[in-house]
Amino acid sequence: MSDFLRGFLGDWHALVVLVLAGVIPNQLWRMLGLWLGSGLDEGSDLLMWVKAVATAILAGVIAQILVEPPGALASVPASLRYSALVAGFAAFMLTRRSIFAGVVCGELVMIAGKWWLG
Repeated sequence: MSDFLRGFLGDWHALVVLVLAGVIPNQLWRMLGLWLGSGLDEGSDLLMWVKAVATAILAGVIAQILVEPPGALASVPASLRYSALVAGFAAFMLTRRSIFAGVVCGELVMIAGKWWLG
């Protein structure tokens, strides 16, 4: 392996383990879920409950990241983190609930604010 690839990829054994232990089993469970879930009614009470629980867990994770940011996000001021959240939510609502637009807008506010603050 060339020095460039070794520097870029690092230890190739770790990548093989990642693919074998992480990606392949994940894809198998996803395909199994598609196969088993194809006959379910999306409006059923069970799936509405599952959607509500998943949304609540996601909201909890976002709140925890905002209040107690991990790693490099801890160097970003709280006002900037909350501003990015508000901007992302506004973009989400203004673009007829486009998750992509909300995420991109929030990221742009975060990056621009961090660049402006130095």
